[in-house]
Amino acid sequence: MKRVAVLVLAVIFTISLTGCALNFYKGKPEQERKIKQLTNQLEELEQAKRALEDRLSKEIADKQVLLEQTNRGLIITMANDILFDSGKAKLKKNAYPVLDKIAVVLNETVPDRDVGVEGHTDTVPIKHSGWKSNWELSSARATNVLHYLIGRDIKPQRLSAIGYGEFKPIDTNDTKAGRARNRRVEIIILPKEMTKKSYEETQGKISEEARTAEESKAPQGDKESVK
Repeated sequence: MKRVAVLVLAVIFTISLTGCALNFYKGKPEQERKIKQLTNQLEELEQAKRALEDRLSKEIADKQVLLEQTNRGLIITMANDILFDSGKAKLKKNAYPVLDKIAVVLNETVPDRDVGVEGHTDTVPIKHSGWKSNWELSSARATNVLHYLIGRDIKPQRLSAIGYGEFKPIDTNDTKAGRARNRRVEIIILPKEMTKKSYEETQGKISEEARTAEESKAPQGDKESVK
């Protein structure tokens, strides 16, 4: 059953990365080889997911960490409260064991995969923490996670960091629970087809477009307060 699920994900990966859809069902040898190659890669990510589930079982049970296999890769979502204090970018000491467990899997299970680190906040405006906006705060948090991973022997060449501020929410910002879900850091183990360079270019473009679109909605006099 898992083999079938991995094969389906391989087709989805291929479609998302190449833009090809119907041709994969025509049985051309090069396309079949592509699906086989992607299936092997996805099985590697599934292996990493199982290793993370084993190492992070308590954090997952406590809903502090979420693992999700998507067409972007294997996403490790960490709740903000296990990593940072409110309005801060310095890692808390109790974040170290969680990141250490992730670093072991990155080094041992997927040592040749590039990794993206993404910071996200809620929409509560910055007031007293000294940051210009949530944008800068999320970027600093992502960068500090990146530096911690480098300190755990993850090669810098594999890593990218980007902050999205409040512009990629996964829940409503109208409730306390929703805002808590939006405050997060995501570590993405990338598909092999997505190089570090292409990831940085794509995510940077998405980030800038989101910020530009959000700022265009604000009255001219309020743009300074948009995060």
